[in-house]
Amino acid sequence: MSVPDFAARPQLSEDVARYVRKRIFDGTYSAGEYVRLDQLAAELGISVTPVREALFELRAEGLLAQQPRRGFVVLPVTGRDLADVANLQAHVGGELAARAADNIDDDQLRELKAIQAQLEQAYAGNDIERTVRLNHEFHRAINVAAASPKLAQMMSQITRYAPESVFPVITGWPAQSIKDHRRVLTALGKRDGESARRAMSEHLAAGAVPLIDHLVEHGVVDADDGAS
Repeated sequence: MSVPDFAARPQLSEDVARYVRKRIFDGTYSAGEYVRLDQLAAELGISVTPVREALFELRAEGLLAQQPRRGFVVLPVTGRDLADVANLQAHVGGELAARAADNIDDDQLRELKAIQAQLEQAYAGNDIERTVRLNHEFHRAINVAAASPKLAQMMSQITRYAPESVFPVITGWPAQSIKDHRRVLTALGKRDGESARRAMSEHLAAGAVPLIDHLVEHGVVDADDGAS
């Protein structure tokens, strides 16, 4: 896997956290493996300070544990945790979509449709990084339109634990996501809050099972961790 140019980026710790999180969810870092602070900083060509901040952030998320004199160790990812995250996303995201339906203006709706069109092009071109970025922009635009910054901030915190980079490679998910997003857009266009809530909640909840199945198949999640 190629290493991004971290040295040229602001908010380095967030970028490093995203990088390590992706490695955990794609199986590069397996449960029980140590993430070495100095080694990772050297690999990324940056100082240890943003790496340390990132690892502390991931510890707070429950993805890493800190061992005295040994550093940070990767904790197991469980299906139950992923299902819990999806359920929380479905509830909070549904509420944000309902509020967005009440507040969204024509310019915001046009922006959303443009993002979705670009996202569908990215899916068609199998451009994983672009699909992840555009999908994030799509949901963020809805959350902004909801005009509920505290609730949107809560959603952002929840989403950090959701492995966004995995979804584009899950068999069948791109087509399902496109269908779901179009449904959300239709509800927002009609300013139908309850339909927007239902469409978004069902979209976010629907990802849990295929995500867990995918991660079990790739050895990231234990099939017998009690996810059901």
